[in-house]
Amino acid sequence: MNFKNLREFIEYLENKNELVRIKTPVSSELEITEIADRQVKRGGPALFFEQVDDSQIPVAINLFASPKRMSWALGAESFEEITERIQSKIPKNFPVSFKEKIKSLLKLKAFADIKPKEVKTAPCQEVVFTGEEINLFKYPILKCWPNDGGRFITLPLVITKDPKTGIQNMGMYRMQVYDEKTTGMHWFTHHTGAAHYRENSAQGKRTEAVVVLGGDPAVIYSATAPLPPGFDELLFAGLLRDKAVEVVKAKTVDLKVPAEAEIILEGYVEPDEIKPEGPFGDHTGYYSPIDKYPVFHLTGITQRKNPIYPATIVGKPPMEDCYMGKATERIFILGIKTLFPEIVDINMPAEGVFHNCIIVSINKQYPRHAFKIMHGIWGTGQLMFSKIIVVVDADVNVQNLSEVAWKVFNNIDPKRDLLITEGPIDSLDHSSPTPLYGSKLGIDATKKWKEEGHPREWPEEIKMDQSIKDLVDKKWKEYGF
Repeated sequence: MNFKNLREFIEYLENKNELVRIKTPVSSELEITEIADRQVKRGGPALFFEQVDDSQIPVAINLFASPKRMSWALGAESFEEITERIQSKIPKNFPVSFKEKIKSLLKLKAFADIKPKEVKTAPCQEVVFTGEEINLFKYPILKCWPNDGGRFITLPLVITKDPKTGIQNMGMYRMQVYDEKTTGMHWFTHHTGAAHYRENSAQGKRTEAVVVLGGDPAVIYSATAPLPPGFDELLFAGLLRDKAVEVVKAKTVDLKVPAEAEIILEGYVEPDEIKPEGPFGDHTGYYSPIDKYPVFHLTGITQRKNPIYPATIVGKPPMEDCYMGKATERIFILGIKTLFPEIVDINMPAEGVFHNCIIVSINKQYPRHAFKIMHGIWGTGQLMFSKIIVVVDADVNVQNLSEVAWKVFNNIDPKRDLLITEGPIDSLDHSSPTPLYGSKLGIDATKKWKEEGHPREWPEEIKMDQSIKDLVDKKWKEYGF
């Protein structure tokens, strides 16, 4: 179930009755958003709009908007299957240090075989536009919400290169269209693309970039994966699909792009050139305000002869990005457990929009163990953005929010069990009085020990005898139910 490109995945979904083709003419301004939002909230299918505005280019959306479709996108029937596949490639006698792990991974034969493979010709370069031929308005780029500052490219895979190492990075950052040849580049301060831009700007150099639209679903997902700096996302995509991603040299910049993409936007960002961007209806469910960001100048566009324009929308959860986030949670729990073996499971609920809440169950081994986990998570990669961390005991099902709420509401003493600290927060967080950093809350909802300042005996939880449960199971039909 590995897909060569976006077209194969769309065909697969259609054969599984998980995609609907819409032949009725629709507008890229708000109408597609309303249709897609209604469908994702209902657990509906992926959508393929054949007639959008006056464009000859169709729009595909909601491709990943369910656990089933997201798993299929990564070549599996479940997220757990993906985790097991990755784990099977890693020897048991592996280094403890995280940096050593990354270096060692890249030396393994299983990883050497899936490094990006360069080719001379590619479908993504069947048609080439340069100079006056460049025109973003030829594409059905969406205006998603009424108060958005304009049309936004919402599913871009932005590739830049580390000026020191030459290693490429791929991230997903929204892009507001300013005119036929320029867009905003919404590089978050904490992300690698922004770091490349800062390093180049310090030397007075422009930052070359390409924007990939489409490609096989593993490549699209990999742009969102919270990988450590220096780990090429295209290599990770190869790991997910068990096959190297074919790449081709871009036409006007010195970067390599996925050969099976639909559309490639090539260009550069000048040092210190910034422009107002936004507002934008974001995944928090609120509009992110106008702010200043770098400007992307196009030097060329390459595409297939008959491209498909892939898009997504974000807004009040659950949305399509929630399922991409759940895939990340399930895949990267392997790495989190490696760093913290006492962790049993984690849940980043959709309502927390990834960075606002993480629920963790642990095998508690010593007093204030929960606080150790909180500090550890706040010090780990992009988990540093977690605003609220809830820690519960190993027997609590963190995927059951009702059970978690019951434990939290019953088990905490606010004075003793709440930890308030400060640190980096997501750039989209509107609640903090200061941008980029603010306060964080840790909640220790584990059973308390005497060593933790709880002199009273912890009450026994109500449970039915197993023999009675078995008896009732046996007689269930006799009761007339």
